[in-house]
Amino acid sequence: MLGIDFFVGTAAEAIAHISKSGGLIVAPAAPSFIALQDDPDYRRAIADADLAIADSGWAVLFWRLLRREKLTRISGLALFKALLETADARIPGNLFWILPSEKAKTKTLEFARVSGYPITDADCYVAPKYQRSEVRGHRSDFVGQAFLPAEQTDPGKRERLPYTSSLSGAAAPPLPGGEGRVRAEQAPTPSAGIEDPKLVSIIEQCKPKHIIIGIGGGMQDKLGSYLKHQLTYRPGIYCIGAAPGFVTGDQIVIPMWADRFFVGWIFRLAAQPHTLLPRFWSARRLPGMIWRYGSEMPPLKITE
Repeated sequence: MLGIDFFVGTAAEAIAHISKSGGLIVAPAAPSFIALQDDPDYRRAIADADLAIADSGWAVLFWRLLRREKLTRISGLALFKALLETADARIPGNLFWILPSEKAKTKTLEFARVSGYPITDADCYVAPKYQRSEVRGHRSDFVGQAFLPAEQTDPGKRERLPYTSSLSGAAAPPLPGGEGRVRAEQAPTPSAGIEDPKLVSIIEQCKPKHIIIGIGGGMQDKLGSYLKHQLTYRPGIYCIGAAPGFVTGDQIVIPMWADRFFVGWIFRLAAQPHTLLPRFWSARRLPGMIWRYGSEMPPLKITE
């Protein structure tokens, strides 16, 4: 769908694959698909992913209605809960959390204490303010749940990326339930519009097996791509946005029945209307994109 080959299987199978081979896993939300046309850094980050899950219930629904094809949905929340159910999650030092605020860090540590997960202060990192590039005459600073546009670049030629390790170049094992790779316009560059050498240094010292990026809004994918190319080893990097907050209590609790029936967004919108309404409103373009481009990556809009 829109140039992304989504994983076909269960959340547990996706976790098992990433746990074995490492790599970058992304979960585009409905507004994030719009960014494929508007944000070249986000586009490159998605193309750099080793596995993609169909987190957006709206995208899955529109795909079925407009293209007459069924797509397996795995939400970021379901993926995160599947990770917490593994034996890896109970091993000290295996999980490293990148969080949007000190409040989120406090909630994460409280959740770990109550639930018995061996997570300490050293396993958490509060994301600093990342600056974006100038786009269409605007410039701002963003952190946490914010969205990060960047300068436009030429799209280049489309081709399918091989499923390989960016460090060794060796082919990774096949996916257990089907493809979850991303079609790239060209071999992605390490540049994702984000730099954080302090974070890289911290991760290199503790070398966690799983890195959970919970800063949301499309920025997590850029940070994940940056880490993938900067680290000297290959952990699992989970770009799942606000999903950890639904479990730790930093975000509004979403019942699993609501997540299963694609209505978790209603709970989020009720809790943060001013923040999320503009993002959700941008997703109105998604049905038209699916109808027009189908399985092809939509062209990048170049603006002067």
